[in-house]
Amino acid sequence: MSTLRFEVSEYEARLKATCQAMEREEIDLLVVTDPANMAWLTGYDGWSFYVHQCVLIRKGEAPVWFGREMDGNGARRTVYMDESRIKTYADHFVQSSQYHPMTALGALIQDLGWSTGTIGIEKDNYYFTHAAFEALASTLPNAIFTDSTRLVKWQRIVKSPREIEYMRGAGKIATLMHQRVAEVLRPGVKQSDVVAEIYHTAIQGIDGFWGDYPAAVPMIGAGIDASAPHLTWSDRELRSGESIFFELAGVHKRYHSPLSRTFYLGKPDQKFVDAEKAVLEGMAAGLEVAVAGNACEDVAHAYYAAIERHGLKKPSRCGYSVGLAYPPDWGEHSASFRSGDHTELRPGMTFHFMSGLWFGDWGIEITESILITEGQPECLANYPRELIVID
Repeated sequence: MSTLRFEVSEYEARLKATCQAMEREEIDLLVVTDPANMAWLTGYDGWSFYVHQCVLIRKGEAPVWFGREMDGNGARRTVYMDESRIKTYADHFVQSSQYHPMTALGALIQDLGWSTGTIGIEKDNYYFTHAAFEALASTLPNAIFTDSTRLVKWQRIVKSPREIEYMRGAGKIATLMHQRVAEVLRPGVKQSDVVAEIYHTAIQGIDGFWGDYPAAVPMIGAGIDASAPHLTWSDRELRSGESIFFELAGVHKRYHSPLSRTFYLGKPDQKFVDAEKAVLEGMAAGLEVAVAGNACEDVAHAYYAAIERHGLKKPSRCGYSVGLAYPPDWGEHSASFRSGDHTELRPGMTFHFMSGLWFGDWGIEITESILITEGQPECLANYPRELIVID
């Protein structure tokens, strides 16, 4: 018996929406290799994305899960389809210079009678390599291949009530993680010891929401390292008179609610006080327009305009869609808060409002994960939106 995180009817609705999108794009067969897309469509959940695997989607058919033989039982434990829709390849295909799993997939597609027409593949994807495409194409000479990297991702952008429940739970975990940081953060404490507390708190969870592993590890910037948004921890001791930001995500059943806060050990420099004011004004302006019917770029423009009144600029986007994710990234790779993104905001969309600013030798991160509603957006975590000063 599989252990499903959603009702079968929800998976069937997701499949129907995906097939309708395929029909609009004139795609006959979709090869889904992104593990988040695989999980969303079938329920499959396993740390097997380091080898080749996929889900096949064809109109009028139940999905087919395809993966390594030893992972077949993982599929049986997590997908909603029956045994006939679980297909595997032998272990001699794994990380071999002579064989490739995509040739086995091509043979399966031929056996199913799906080897002609237009096949959609996720070209711009961490999990589908150039070698994988060459191997698959070599076995399907009569097929036409087209890029469908974001086809499923766009179907995922509006969350269902159960998905929102999971993300609210993840937001509670994110809140708890930052509370624990404030409790243990002191001069002389090693970064690695703080991260150990973060992991314990994150996995322990709260209020019945257990913590899943994050798609990205905690990102930390202390002192001059705060000028770089994507560094991780070391064993360096924290010092009085320096800032440190934590970009963390609470995770429940693979659903992520990221949250960032910047802490200061001692009395903050004036530049931090000024940056805090600018960021908070920018976030308030962005949240004011993050309502259904507006566009993603409206949020970005409101944020940028507010911080520019303080003489600050942010050259990067200030938000992106989040939800179900696997390593190495918790973003959904669809809509972003940036100029030129005309995606209409709809109730049920969830975003990480990434308002971080990074400069030559310092930085500040104060962010929120938000849910678009019929009215004002809902913040999924509940932690003071400010520069946190540790005396």
